[in-house]
Amino acid sequence: MRKYLLLFPLIVWLLIFMILPYAFILIQSFLETDMFGKVVYHFNLSSYQKIFTSEVYYSTLLRTLWFAVIVAFVCIVISLPLAYYIAFIVQRNKVLIYTLIVLPFWMSYIVRAYAWKIILGQTGILNTFLMSVGLIQEPMAYLLYSDFATILCLVYILMPFVAIPIYTAFEQIPKSLIEASKDLGANGWTTFWKITFPLALPGIISGGTFALVLTMGDFMAAFLLGGPKTLMISNIVTNLFGTSNDRPLGSALGIVILLLILVLLEISSRYEKKYATFKS
Repeated sequence: MRKYLLLFPLIVWLLIFMILPYAFILIQSFLETDMFGKVVYHFNLSSYQKIFTSEVYYSTLLRTLWFAVIVAFVCIVISLPLAYYIAFIVQRNKVLIYTLIVLPFWMSYIVRAYAWKIILGQTGILNTFLMSVGLIQEPMAYLLYSDFATILCLVYILMPFVAIPIYTAFEQIPKSLIEASKDLGANGWTTFWKITFPLALPGIISGGTFALVLTMGDFMAAFLLGGPKTLMISNIVTNLFGTSNDRPLGSALGIVILLLILVLLEISSRYEKKYATFKS
């Protein structure tokens, strides 16, 4: 009985701040609005029909998913050598280097995003430097307010979420396996692909899933760095709840995004369990 009492605050928290809001959004997604933007309590499926028949919605959803895949892949590619270096090469000051990875968490998301505006702008740090060394003759205007700027910002923001699980997975690999592989004549590259990488796959999948899911729900990077041509699905949801005042359609989009994320999490969970079983 006592253990259930200890769970009671958690159950209340989940009920108030997760289950009830999601239930409200689900109910609202099956309603409609009148000509003044007021929600009318009349059941219909028009919001879901709009999502799958209007190109702006389903194409933006697919575009956001594609962005998420790119961000997750780039974060993994960058995090793998970094995490490997900290786990297997660094002998001292591991804690300091690990702290440097999580250091960006100490600053606001908006501050970090605006920092990229300063770097990528036409009169920003990058263009000024390239012009000063003679590599370019005029500022590269396409760096800012583009898909490139949005993806670059997301990679920078989300990379710690990927590097930390990968580093943890590397740290859990018994060093005796690495030494045994080298004793049997395998070089460093063979050891990595045959021993280290397969054993670290649960952490790699976990980190990639973090980046994938967080990108699907992000709207600030596209809003601050993407410009009018770069649109992600969360930006549309924000506009529907704000400017357009079409809450049923915004709720329906939110439910579709949630279902897509749940599918991605289920796929990720299955592969994590598969490779974790292989590891054990």
